[in-house]
Amino acid sequence: MTQTTIGSPVPDFELQSTQGQTVRLSDYQGHFVVLYFYPKDNTPGCTQQAQAFRDAIDQFNTANAVILGVSRDSVRVHAGFKSKHALPFELLADVDEKLCQQFDVIKMKAMYGKQVRGIERSTFLIDCQGVLIKEWRKVKVKDHCQAVLAALTEQGA
Repeated sequence: MTQTTIGSPVPDFELQSTQGQTVRLSDYQGHFVVLYFYPKDNTPGCTQQAQAFRDAIDQFNTANAVILGVSRDSVRVHAGFKSKHALPFELLADVDEKLCQQFDVIKMKAMYGKQVRGIERSTFLIDCQGVLIKEWRKVKVKDHCQAVLAALTEQGA
């Protein structure tokens, strides 16, 4: 599978969402898309990140931006996480890791002294025509949401 690079169109994808529907990137043509990958629902960092995006949803809406969260968790687990934290955006289940591989976010990580495969927290900004225009890798949760909003502002959103 070809990896997505800045300045290139993002191939259309489809994943199951927390609404039980198939979501495609092409569904959001005409909108900026903030596609963020995170390791696991109901973990401290992932919860803080989701809450930061939730709390800034009005600013993202004003910027004509849609937020989509992606992890390897199931739709059922995503639905519980979304409900528990009143997340106003869709979470997508990439259980077969196809989208994770397309964006090269599956990495070997150290966890409790052992090497494990997991998602490296990463965010990608896709423009209204479906072109990848910015990426953040090895994301630290603190102030990340503001950095994404600043990038949208730079785009005139």
